[in-house]
Amino acid sequence: MSFWNFLQQNWIEMLTLVRQHLSLVLISTAIAVVIGIPTGILLSRNKALRNPVLGIANVMQTIPSLALFGFLIPLPFIGGIGATTAIVALVVYALLPIIRNTVTGILGVDHNVREAAVAMGMTDGQILRQVELPLALSVILTGVRVAMVISVGVTTIAAAVGAGGLGVYIFRGLRSNDNLLILAGAVPAALIAIAADLFLGYLENSIQFGRAAKQKSKKVFWGVLVGAALLLGVVSAWFIVQPGGRIAVGSKDFTEQVILGEILAQTIEASV
Repeated sequence: MSFWNFLQQNWIEMLTLVRQHLSLVLISTAIAVVIGIPTGILLSRNKALRNPVLGIANVMQTIPSLALFGFLIPLPFIGGIGATTAIVALVVYALLPIIRNTVTGILGVDHNVREAAVAMGMTDGQILRQVELPLALSVILTGVRVAMVISVGVTTIAAAVGAGGLGVYIFRGLRSNDNLLILAGAVPAALIAIAADLFLGYLENSIQFGRAAKQKSKKVFWGVLVGAALLLGVVSAWFIVQPGGRIAVGSKDFTEQVILGEILAQTIEASV
């Protein structure tokens, strides 16, 4: 079977996996932005905390992704089988570039510009909102760009904990030694990463080299932050309204195990 024939026969399932993959990436990146940018601002103001926090973030980045997913599964509240574990792990990986670039961008603002703002009578909050963040936004967006591309790749591992995504095809192909299935998962994931990189790169360049860079950057920054906060709120509300007593049935990702898992899930549902 050719790759094109595979797409024709399985395009509905592939679209479902792409949707799951994008959901995990966007949700985790939004949470990382909401946490990372304020943390970076705090670290730019507090030198004593800067090195310890960045050091911890660096250490978390070095943990192999599959091992991190495994460590999170037995933890209460944030662990288990499903999307929650994947999102927590993805946020951990996305935080470092966002925090580091936020700190670098703010500290990289010309000292003379800060002195001019102080001479004009601006408060520290006004300097941050009206001077430092607009000038540092292109650097911050670079961190978000790196974080999102990393998340697209790491999300393929999320299939190992039952979170879905294009990694389902990759793991299934590895189990059955089927290169077509591996390509069906790897090619769309690579295209998503390229599209995200190009879009955020275009946004970064438009801010950096646009005519009204300062005003545009302020609007984009607050738009990104507010949008990420809204997405985080919607996701949190979705988790809160989920019914209690949920049971997750895990299985391996080849056909016989999936069927057995589905039989067990339907048996449990019928007995409730």
